[in-house]
This record gives sequence, C-alpha cells and structure tokens, in this order.
Amino acid sequence: MEEKVRFVEITEDNLIECLKLSKTLLENQDKAVASNAVSIAQAHFAKNAWFRAIYAGDAMVGFIMLDYTPVPELGDIKHAFLWRFMIGGNYQKKGYGSDALHLLFENLKERGYEKLLTSCVVKEPSPLQFYLKLGFIDTGRWDGDEKVLLKDL
Repeated sequence: MEEKVRFVEITEDNLIECLKLSKTLLENQDKAVASNAVSIAQAHFAKNAWFRAIYAGDAMVGFIMLDYTPVPELGDIKHAFLWRFMIGGNYQKKGYGSDALHLLFENLKERGYEKLLTSCVVKEPSPLQFYLKLGFIDTGRWDGDEKVLLKDL
C-alpha cells in the first residue's frame, strides 16, 4: 500500500464513482454487504448515520457508514455501530481496509467513544476473520443472520 487512507464526504462530484465501486466486489461479496447506493439512501433517512468514501491518494477505494443510535444494552457507554464497510475488489488485500478501520478507531477515541459494534454474515465469503484480527470480539449475539461483534476503543 502506498497511500495513507482518509475519509471524504460523498458529493455530487464523487457519487457516481462511489455507486460504481459496489460493482467491483469479488464473487459473492455483494451478498455480504448492501450496495453503496442502498447504504447512501438508508443514511439519508436515518437520524444518526454518518457515511464517507474511503480514499487512498486520489483513488476511491471504499465506503464506510456508521450509526450513532445508542444500543440499550451498552447503557451510558459511548459507542457507535459500524453499519456498512466495503473495500472495492481492485483494492482488497492491500491494507486499505485495516488502515481505514484503524483511522476510524482513532477518530472515535479522540471523540470519547469507548466501544464500536458491528455485525457480519458468517457464511462465506465472510469478513468475520478480518474483524477478529482487528480486535473485535464475538458477543454471542445475533442480529438476524449476522453475528454481532464488539471492539473496545
């Protein structure tokens, strides 16, 4: 990997590129994550969503979306939910995904967040091992057919 990753607002200028990025996912990965088009539409109607394109240099390499709606089980612990995360097929296995999540972890910690939740499918292809390597732990809970994971920040 050559370039440091950063989060960039999705605007009229880069929207189409972001939408097309979903079409680059590797075989069956589109079954593990909603398209960026669906994600952006959902974010516009969600009260507590935040979403950005992930760039490395001038290249858009991925998409990330959070939900800041409190989860009752975590009470007063400041937390967020990694709602969507994808790295384009041409950019996978180059370190961009882990770098993007490390950047997210740092950004959340700087803002006082203590925990990050996410969920993922476990049927292959599954990102479960990727998340576990980054320090997420299996909560033993399920959200539909997705395993719920938690990371201490």
